[in-house]
Amino acid sequence: MRFRAKIVDLGCLNHFTRVSNTISKLAKTCTLRLSPDKLYFILSDKVANGGVSMWCELGQGNFFDEFQMEGVAADHNEIYLELTPENLSRALKTAQNAKTVKIKLTNKHCPCLTVAVELPSLSSSSRIVTHDIPVGVIPRKLWTDFREPTVPDFDVSIYLPVLKTMKSVVERMKNLSSHVIIEANLKGEMNLKIETDLVCITTHFKDLGNPPWDIVHNRIVHFILLHEDVSLQYFIPALS
Repeated sequence: MRFRAKIVDLGCLNHFTRVSNTISKLAKTCTLRLSPDKLYFILSDKVANGGVSMWCELGQGNFFDEFQMEGVAADHNEIYLELTPENLSRALKTAQNAKTVKIKLTNKHCPCLTVAVELPSLSSSSRIVTHDIPVGVIPRKLWTDFREPTVPDFDVSIYLPVLKTMKSVVERMKNLSSHVIIEANLKGEMNLKIETDLVCITTHFKDLGNPPWDIVHNRIVHFILLHEDVSLQYFIPALS
């Protein structure tokens, strides 16, 4: 069982860092699934008890200049690791403006995901900063617990507005209520609303667009990032 990867392109590195930062805010621990073509960040929780399910799928060719892995067996060429995403996020924060970032699976008293960051230096030599992130290797008999979650049929799919704008609105609304109502329709309209005994506030978004069914069906995920390299989708009840 082996894994090593290398990122040289700064744009790819920054994007992978943003993905890691987002995941670290959603989960204290998650599963990293490695295959020859893709990486998956998975969080399986009991939604009925208020938990969150996350399925983040990344095409390795969109991020890594080099990518090599050997799974647990020839007929099961994958690796499942349990890790703390906050540790990965912290390691990647040291990689701003790095020349290269190398990630590999090592064994240093315990299984680790080792992140080696090559930083530019004023001298001819480079500085190497190494982070050893402890991980747990998930046995093959438990892999079925980390299948892609099924999503019930939905009435409306809609593209989100600019995330910075949406975040700003929600952060202001949370000071007035602990719940927000999300409404959408097939005309590309979405509302964010709070209703309390004292106040009712609604923010309207228009001309967002509705992705067609074939795109939704083929790119269904539970984790959302508005980028062509990361599939995403929200499922929202239709406006009455």
